[in-house]
Amino acid sequence: MAERKVCVVTGSRADYGLLYWVMRDIRDHPALDLQVAVTGMHLSPRHGETWRAIEKDGFRIDARVDTQLEDDSTVSVTKSVGRGVIGFADAFARLGPDIVLILGDRFEILAAAQAALLGNRAIAHVAGGDVTEGAVDESMRHAMTKMAHVHFVTNEAAAARVRQLGEDPSRAF
Repeated sequence: MAERKVCVVTGSRADYGLLYWVMRDIRDHPALDLQVAVTGMHLSPRHGETWRAIEKDGFRIDARVDTQLEDDSTVSVTKSVGRGVIGFADAFARLGPDIVLILGDRFEILAAAQAALLGNRAIAHVAGGDVTEGAVDESMRHAMTKMAHVHFVTNEAAAARVRQLGEDPSRAF
């Protein structure tokens, strides 16, 4: 059986902490080939270049997508999403993943989801259906849920929201 390439996208220490064990299990599975794409805060000197911790944990980084966030203004964030889509389009074309695994609701992860969707790559989304009231994150999470093909929800209420969005219940775990 040929290995399936699973590209895990991580943008911060927060999501990496949640993805660590999944990445380890993918890496150690004989039928899977782990690819790691880092972006966002991992590449920022201001945030400690935390990509180093990923390598220290024994993971190979296959792609670095710098979104070049200049500040937290809406214009800068919007431009960063555009840079991210371009960077992830190139990275996914080079890596050829069968599945792109994303977590959460951050703008750099939205860029990865857009590039994966338009590149005809399957998307697995972790934490769809969660709630962040009053924040733009909620809209981005719902958009990523709609782009995803497989949903790994955190609780039954989140699963219900994913179903309310019209997603196939058999693809929500």
